[in-house]
Amino acid sequence: MVDVRAEPESARRKGPRMDAGQADDTTLSPFVRFSREEWGRLRANTPLSLSEEDVRDLRRIAGHLSSEEATEVYLPLSWLLHLHVGAAQDLYRSAHAFLGHQATEVPYIVGIAGSVAAGKSTVAEMVKALISRWPGRPKVELVSTDGFLYPNRVLRSRGLMDRKGFPESYDLPLLLRFLADLKAGRAEVSAPIHSHLTYDILPDRSHRIGRPDVLIVEGLNMLEAGLPEPSEGNRVFVSDYVDFSIYVDAEESYVKGWYLDRFLRLREEALGDDSAYFHRFADLSVDEAKDSALRVWDEIDHPNLKENIEPTRDRARLILEKGPDHSVRSVRLRKF
Repeated sequence: MVDVRAEPESARRKGPRMDAGQADDTTLSPFVRFSREEWGRLRANTPLSLSEEDVRDLRRIAGHLSSEEATEVYLPLSWLLHLHVGAAQDLYRSAHAFLGHQATEVPYIVGIAGSVAAGKSTVAEMVKALISRWPGRPKVELVSTDGFLYPNRVLRSRGLMDRKGFPESYDLPLLLRFLADLKAGRAEVSAPIHSHLTYDILPDRSHRIGRPDVLIVEGLNMLEAGLPEPSEGNRVFVSDYVDFSIYVDAEESYVKGWYLDRFLRLREEALGDDSAYFHRFADLSVDEAKDSALRVWDEIDHPNLKENIEPTRDRARLILEKGPDHSVRSVRLRKF
């Protein structure tokens, strides 16, 4: 495992000052809220930096990203994660020494949750890129829980195609076993892959993961899904295996607009490819395609957001609050 504590002790002592933010809503809130400006000032406490080339690489991931947002939002976030990973490594080694156990290298897991079209995948890619630039160049992998959706044939047989994305559409035992094997120190695990082109699981492909230092797992259900454990009957949640969780948040009106834009883009990309799932909308006019997209939002994505995703927001360690242009306007951080 890469030791992220490689900086001088004076640098490692520098962390976000909790008095830089404001108590969130009431004194009983577990969060401190930082404005974009307050959060951005924390970059002065980090020994990490971003070169112009780093910023260009990040902008290839997120075209809307400005150099200011890269340094004011994602650089402090990267250093905060760096501090957490280093502390977790220390605790892990000390606890195993105390218990007299052989310490097996296991990945630190970062979970990223939020609505459909909120930008989870983009945030996950940026976090991955930043972690890979840490001192020691830790090995970092990224997995989407979309790969743990049941194949469409299974969803059709169970009458769940119109519930795709809801908790019951996921092979939750498989996802939990995947995470449990990672935390048990398995040398290699594999995850199924979901294709956004065919809107289905790829039957002959998988993502093989060989014990990274950090694993990022992004998906709708990172903070919501639970399952009774067969032998003891305790309820096991996906988040039980997550070391640090991030929720990507925005007003629903913004997310709905982003969803519509993405729907139309995928339709446009599928016009010449009859194997693509969105090719079925090719014969529709733009207005008809918009109506179809909004109907799907109203009947599937809005209820799922309100019933299953949004209620888990405050379980996260950190919440990125976005504005209408996808830029992060404020940050809520769980109190230490």
